[in-house]
Amino acid sequence: MSASLPPCPECASDLAYEMGALLVCPMCGHEWSATAVDDAAADGPRVVRDAVGNVLADGDTVTVIKDLKVKGSSQPIKVGTKVRGIRLIDGVGDHDIDCTVPGFGAMQLKSSVVKKA
Repeated sequence: MSASLPPCPECASDLAYEMGALLVCPMCGHEWSATAVDDAAADGPRVVRDAVGNVLADGDTVTVIKDLKVKGSSQPIKVGTKVRGIRLIDGVGDHDIDCTVPGFGAMQLKSSVVKKA
């Protein structure tokens, strides 16, 4: 038992001990990675920023800052297109905005191609 080890995430027991690369709780038998605990603590709340560094939130209105090619469409999303009522998500790849683009419908965008309006 060491004061530097975190408590068990399952039962909150402070009797955890190291066994190789894992931490083990003798009370409930739960095993977890010490690095996973460190990564979770370092992450904190997720903050999504636009292309110029403004913090985005659900419901914001954003403007597209460059032409975007859309698969299955012959027309791109033009610079200056306003998108209202965005939702922040953990999307595929680095797509972190779920929205409805006027003239195109529902899609996911990267925060790096928009700026807060």
